[in-house]
Amino acid sequence: MESAIDLEHVSLALEGQSILEDVSLSVPHKQFLGLIGPNGGGKSTLLRLMLGLLRPDTGQVRLLGRSPRQAAHSVGYVPQFTRFTRSFPISVEDVVLMGQLGHGRWWGPWRRRDRRAVDGVLATLEIESLRHRRIEGLSGGQMQRVLIARALACQPSILLLDEPTASVDTDGERALFDLFARLRQDMTIVLISHDLGFVSDHVDRVVCLNRTLVDHTAEPITADTIAQLYGQQVRMVHHHH
Repeated sequence: MESAIDLEHVSLALEGQSILEDVSLSVPHKQFLGLIGPNGGGKSTLLRLMLGLLRPDTGQVRLLGRSPRQAAHSVGYVPQFTRFTRSFPISVEDVVLMGQLGHGRWWGPWRRRDRRAVDGVLATLEIESLRHRRIEGLSGGQMQRVLIARALACQPSILLLDEPTASVDTDGERALFDLFARLRQDMTIVLISHDLGFVSDHVDRVVCLNRTLVDHTAEPITADTIAQLYGQQVRMVHHHH
């Protein structure tokens, strides 16, 4: 069986600056992959390539055996929280319904069956009580759950998450990772994070990206691992509290 995600010798430069260099990656179906690396290392750009928002200068990107554009309806995406504008007067339900765009008719009001279709997603994310709330009044953790619900509304085979726990506290982070552990029974998940230790405790595999790619099994992060990724020596401090 083909992998859910295949990248072969992908390179990309933007505005004359090299962003990705000869990146090859294969992600099996229903694997939970952690993507880590420094700021500017190309992590979000790699997701944009998977989404078909960018095209590589060289190499090939395949999702579910198809091009990213062809596989778009089978991919859910959660953007970085900091890039999401919340001042628009829209309800939680309507944000989640946006995940169904392209799966039904392209015009007219939402149908009753469209609204019923998101019931299960709202229940999965435990946000049924927020259904008619405007997003401008939500906490960071609540908003993250809404964005994840929107991504799940299309019933994806692949879920791409760009730092989904960046705006939540430790308890909220743990709850979201528990949720992702359940979701991975039905889909492939790629998650970007800066929290190396926390991610390595939950995912099947860790991929480190800093223009080029270093692949690791899911095991405790060491000083050598971080030095290989960030290009400098570091000292590990174990804080037990």
